[in-house]
Amino acid sequence: MDLTAARLDRISPSQTIAISTKARALKAAGKDIISLSAGEPDFDTPDTIKQAAIRAIEAGETKYTDVAGTPALRRAIAERFRTDSGLDYTWDEVIVANGGKQIIYNAMVATINPGDEAIIPAPCWVSYPDIVALAEGTPVIVPCSVENGFKLQPAELEAAITPRTRWLLLNSPNNPTGAAYSEAEMRGLCDVLLRHPDVWILTDDIYNKLVYDGFRAPTVVEVEPRLRDRTVTMNGVSKAYAMTGWRIGYSAAPVQMTRAMNKLQSQSTSGPSSISQAAALAALTGPQDFIGTMVTTYQARRDLVAAMLNEAQGLHCPVPEGAFYVFPSMVGCLGKTSAGGALIDTDEAFVTALLDEEGVAAVHGSAFMFVGHFRISYATDTDSLKEACLRIQRFCAGLR
Repeated sequence: MDLTAARLDRISPSQTIAISTKARALKAAGKDIISLSAGEPDFDTPDTIKQAAIRAIEAGETKYTDVAGTPALRRAIAERFRTDSGLDYTWDEVIVANGGKQIIYNAMVATINPGDEAIIPAPCWVSYPDIVALAEGTPVIVPCSVENGFKLQPAELEAAITPRTRWLLLNSPNNPTGAAYSEAEMRGLCDVLLRHPDVWILTDDIYNKLVYDGFRAPTVVEVEPRLRDRTVTMNGVSKAYAMTGWRIGYSAAPVQMTRAMNKLQSQSTSGPSSISQAAALAALTGPQDFIGTMVTTYQARRDLVAAMLNEAQGLHCPVPEGAFYVFPSMVGCLGKTSAGGALIDTDEAFVTALLDEEGVAAVHGSAFMFVGHFRISYATDTDSLKEACLRIQRFCAGLR
């Protein structure tokens, strides 16, 4: 008798986590490793947020909360949606979960029946297809070309929709590319969705505050309010407030959808940590100037990394609008052999040899459903980024 259920055969472990784990193990063994594989800010959580958590502990706020989160936090989330994007949600349309990933999991598992389809533009975050598959749905991967800035085009969305389409999962700014949709680009997708009233939208806006060069990343309901009744707008505190380990994600959606997600969460994890919720409340209602400082730093790092990678032989690195990733092409390196004797026949072979020979950890593009590329996170200090890019340049120059 097999130990595990058949549903586990539909998914694979997160490849970004696997590479980060390998990099940490090599570093612990004494290797000189620069890890650019994790999607995690290197900034510390602001002191005002940490102090709010300490006060909550001292005040004895250490009990279970409502499954959907504390009313105070849910009201603050509704107000943040209103302030940031002009979205009008009531607090009972909001649910708080243990990170943004649980929001996506809740929405998919609560609504997908066997054979239902979810459209996922690629490159995409590694967990989207597996979450859909675990919910017994069918991930429909739609490749988005480099020429179109890695962005889904209206005609591509129209062609992907079938009678079985249940969801569109849209991530802007995107992980792994950093690509973000302008209002006009989002308008084109919304026009298609208006013609298909049975398709729901989950918009993953977790990076929407991390945008550069004056760009603004609008969300779906902001562009087209008529889609409100079938949209889950997801966000969280992990990226913009440097709170990854606090594990707080949230969403707003029509009451019926939020109740379904709450029902599922009540029988899985129940409510998130009370202390993390107190910290998130302080983040959303407190000073926001920290974000601007972080964005300025990230933009300078983005410019540095893109410029240095574009100087490497065989690489081409587009300059993204947001998030803290670049997603360069390494097609010019395929078919060559590294200085250490590794044949570079895939993007995974490229990042494996790069880690083994130069001590730089990156994530291969095929993990994000898009071959011939690799992802680098520039959410680390500038000196490390410079050194990592010099090592990548040396690695590429050594290919024969």
